[in-house]
Amino acid sequence: MLRGSQPTKFENWVCVMERGTEYEIRLTHNYLAHLEIPSNVLSKRDSSYSLNHGEMSMVYLYVPKEYEMDARAAINEFLDESRELPDDPEADNGGDGS
Repeated sequence: MLRGSQPTKFENWVCVMERGTEYEIRLTHNYLAHLEIPSNVLSKRDSSYSLNHGEMSMVYLYVPKEYEMDARAAINEFLDESRELPDDPEADNGGDGS
């Protein structure tokens, strides 16, 4: 049915990230804005349905072609930093809340 949903092609813009949930794209969009890398979010979410993941709600992050390399490097750095964060904020202090 919707297998292989592909990002829309726009002149002078390139898709640098695609996800089935909007929050991941919005976080990355905000990170790029902090680095002064322009970007736009395109959501293909069908508002008729209450879906927030999967092919019926793909969300894409686009940057101008001239920013593609910087954006991809920044996204990789952002994702690497996110993976390094502990899942439990109390894990670093022995869990005693101090």
